[in-house]
Amino acid sequence: MSRGAPKPPPPHKLTFATNSVRNTTFAEDNNKFYYEIVTRFWHPHLTKINKYDYEAREVNCVAEIEDLPKKDVKVRFNTPDAEGEWMRACDFIRNDGTAVGGTFAQEDGTEYRWKTHNRYLQLIKPDDEEKVPVAEYHPFKRHFGVWRMSQRAFLEIKPEASAALDRIIGDSFPQALMRRTSLTGVPSLVSYLLMERRRRQAKIKVKLETN
Repeated sequence: MSRGAPKPPPPHKLTFATNSVRNTTFAEDNNKFYYEIVTRFWHPHLTKINKYDYEAREVNCVAEIEDLPKKDVKVRFNTPDAEGEWMRACDFIRNDGTAVGGTFAQEDGTEYRWKTHNRYLQLIKPDDEEKVPVAEYHPFKRHFGVWRMSQRAFLEIKPEASAALDRIIGDSFPQALMRRTSLTGVPSLVSYLLMERRRRQAKIKVKLETN
């Protein structure tokens, strides 16, 4: 009796604790991936992404976003032993000419692009004719639309997207750094936070212009 092809691994489902992109957590149910997004009130322009390793009982700041007034937004990726170099967010994610959206490009030419679909973010491959998302934001839901939350918002990341984004960040950082730190999913989370901030700012701008 022949066996069918093995099932592909399920996507990572990182659930948001709150609707904030400045203070929240992303976590899988089994806590295999657990990230904390923290912006202290005494450093309101610096957001840190902390990764919890429950097996090793360690917490490491794996990335930071700096958003100072009238200056370029910057990001950096850290190792447990050292802080990384700051880079402009526009060098990490290239603006694609739209109000909300950004593109990654590897040295071999492979590209991945954040775009909005029904007002929410999706990550796709531009050369995919069917535009099947490899990462996608799912908004929270409420009972009957107004009562208590029935489903928390979550970011669904397919395994191939995590691997691809690791390679993309590897194009910009030494391979020794990549071997010394666990960055699986980190670039996708950082890129999501940057794009979601841009989406919300664009939404506020539209509301102000229409009032």
